[in-house]
Amino acid sequence: MTQKKATKKVAKKTTLKKAPTKKVTPKKKLSVKDQTIESLIELIRVTSTEVPEDVRETLLKASRNEEENTSASYAMNIIKDNMDLAKFKSQPLCQDTGTVIFFIYHPPGFHQTLFKEMIKKAVTSATKKGYLRQNSVNSLTGENAGTNLGEGHPSIHFYETNKKEVEVKLVLKGGGCENVSAQYSLPDTNLGAGRDLEGVRKVVIDAVYKAQGKGCGPGALGVCVGGDRADSAYLAKKQLLRKLNDKNSIPELAKLESEIVETCNKLGIGPMGFGGKTTLISCKMTHANRVPASFFVSISYMCWASGGRGSSLVKKLSFKKWFYRKYY
Repeated sequence: MTQKKATKKVAKKTTLKKAPTKKVTPKKKLSVKDQTIESLIELIRVTSTEVPEDVRETLLKASRNEEENTSASYAMNIIKDNMDLAKFKSQPLCQDTGTVIFFIYHPPGFHQTLFKEMIKKAVTSATKKGYLRQNSVNSLTGENAGTNLGEGHPSIHFYETNKKEVEVKLVLKGGGCENVSAQYSLPDTNLGAGRDLEGVRKVVIDAVYKAQGKGCGPGALGVCVGGDRADSAYLAKKQLLRKLNDKNSIPELAKLESEIVETCNKLGIGPMGFGGKTTLISCKMTHANRVPASFFVSISYMCWASGGRGSSLVKKLSFKKWFYRKYY
């Protein structure tokens, strides 16, 4: 009987074919102009969606001071949830992102016109992305272009400094709180307010009392004593850039700031006008010279979602660091 030889099967060596290497297209480097616009968009996003640390801490502390199971406590808890959700979803804190106000501090020789154009492009882009609501309207026709651009908007203010860096600060001033801002001419016989700091105290407290909950309280005040009508209102609004825990360098104003907050928090207006202990979270004051015939006091009321943001830009005009208020 013939025996068949066992044959051992040898697996053929398979050579793995190398996968074709994908060509990685390097990211296109942004121009200095485009970098600056992107930086400005980020400044707008953060200002619109995140409450500054000092404001958040003050609000949380105020929330703990309200009595449990009250309308005031309920309102403060909603504010806290709103802060957390807006940051998480990167969406505006409020349905009204308000007037867009830029303050630019720059070295000598800075090209203001070019920077204005970059700001406008950043505002348009931020509006498309949803960081700003479409709420800039032509006052004559009622037309809303949907870009937040128009006559006088955004509001842009330049200041020349000796620093090498460019600093940009931004305030978003909502319409509700702007509507309850006020200006008084002293003396005011109805309030018994004379041309002195006691008279100033009376008119500021009167403005807060009249505002009730319409300014989305608890509010933050910027106050200017003196100046003409226009500059007084502008300087009052500029005080909203100050940190809540800073102290006025003028002792008389520092004392008055504290007294106004303390007195207003005893009015029982409370958050959103629901009653409670928290009507104001701050009052910041400044002063300006006036002519003898006039004595204006301007009060700029800001809602609870208060606080401007700032950024520092180097010569190439891209973000170097955040300043003024950090993320919480």
